[in-house]
Amino acid sequence: MTLGPTGPLASVLCAVRGDSETIVVTALTRPGSGVSVARRCADLTELLAAAGAGAGTAAVISADLPGIDREAVAHLHEHGVRVVALADGQTWLADRLRAIGIDVVLDEDTPASVLVETVRDEARGRGGGAGRADGPGAPPPGRGPGRPGDEPPVQVEPRRGRVLAVWGPTGAPGRTTVAVHLAAELAGRGPERGTRRRGRRKEGPSSGTGTVSDDVLLVDADTYAGSVAQHLGLLDESSGIAAAARSAGNGTLDLAGLARLAPEVVPHLRVLTGIARAARWPELPGSSLDVVWEHGRALADWTVIDCGFGIEQDELLTYDTRAPQRNGATLSALAAADAVLVVGGADAVGIQRLVRGLTELAESGAAAGALRIVVANRVRASAAGPRPEAAVRDALGRYGGVVDLHALPDDRSSLDAVLLAGRTLAESAPEAPVRRAIAALAHRVRTELGAVPVVPAPGGPRERVPEPAH
Repeated sequence: MTLGPTGPLASVLCAVRGDSETIVVTALTRPGSGVSVARRCADLTELLAAAGAGAGTAAVISADLPGIDREAVAHLHEHGVRVVALADGQTWLADRLRAIGIDVVLDEDTPASVLVETVRDEARGRGGGAGRADGPGAPPPGRGPGRPGDEPPVQVEPRRGRVLAVWGPTGAPGRTTVAVHLAAELAGRGPERGTRRRGRRKEGPSSGTGTVSDDVLLVDADTYAGSVAQHLGLLDESSGIAAAARSAGNGTLDLAGLARLAPEVVPHLRVLTGIARAARWPELPGSSLDVVWEHGRALADWTVIDCGFGIEQDELLTYDTRAPQRNGATLSALAAADAVLVVGGADAVGIQRLVRGLTELAESGAAAGALRIVVANRVRASAAGPRPEAAVRDALGRYGGVVDLHALPDDRSSLDAVLLAGRTLAESAPEAPVRRAIAALAHRVRTELGAVPVVPAPGGPRERVPEPAH
């Protein structure tokens, strides 16, 4: 171990571009600095490899280092490397760097003594971190990085919305059906509320019976077989969630941007469409979606996420280097959720899969601390006997330890009709048995999670989101 005058030298990785590299390295390695430059990295790949090898505890990078994004910064943090970025003094650039998780942003003209002290403190774990900078402060909570030309027109109060993850085992148990119609019930349109938005879907009156009008964001995060757009009769050429994840990874996602990517399909219900092909799953890294869920909390009272079935993390077993997570989107959604609705089928195969799925979910720890609501879908006598609901409750209680089951009746004709029309049950089949059961589920969710608080924004402007197009 190399010792300096005041103790062990802090090992630092340097990935600074251009002529500034020599200046930075010279400042960091001067006698008495307490810092040792362990590696001068030519690019991001070399920097990540050095961090993975444990070569340093802090990294100094250029703000324009090619490829630097939230996922790369998360990789550095996973290996105990704090990140100091050198920017050119532009506020929007510093805000973007903070948004992707950079610990400290310094101006390129920062005095050498300040640079050395900051890097040394970060390397030894004594820094302020979390986007600290010499210069303009970070944006207020709920805001994304400012950029020239952002002029969204409508102001809303920031809020701390709830996140609901709709998950279930493999076998198409009805996750998307539950997610779509639960989101519609939480939006709670009454018969007097407005019409559909022109240009996206065919106009027509809504015919729900609810009186509550919460703002809801419905997200298709199923990376295997996303179908929210098809359920609601939307075009899926452009993936809203992929665009949001890209913006989050680059540090440019804000509430206005998320609102533009998730237009209202009916009043109070926004939809962030999923990926059209399963092969596009690498576009949805968990580190970026973590940011999307946080912005969703600020944009809507309820964020309802339709998840894929997979929660395995086989990448940890098959790779000994950095690797994307096939199920990263689902794991991220479950980790962020205030409540997880576990949906399973109500036949012999579906119940067995549901019991195993509940065990796997508990063992994974993916939704630790979240409220769990078990939903048995398509409960019917033809699959469970003359008293189907009682039989399903008994089986899940005996083999899965489920003491509080929410059952949805099999109402195939109503669900087929609304799927064909690309509408919700609240609009086209308000008196259907399955609609009443989902409305009761929405009421239970509201009751058990409580009201959504509005978060004041002291000393700063309220966030703005764009008006829906008419």
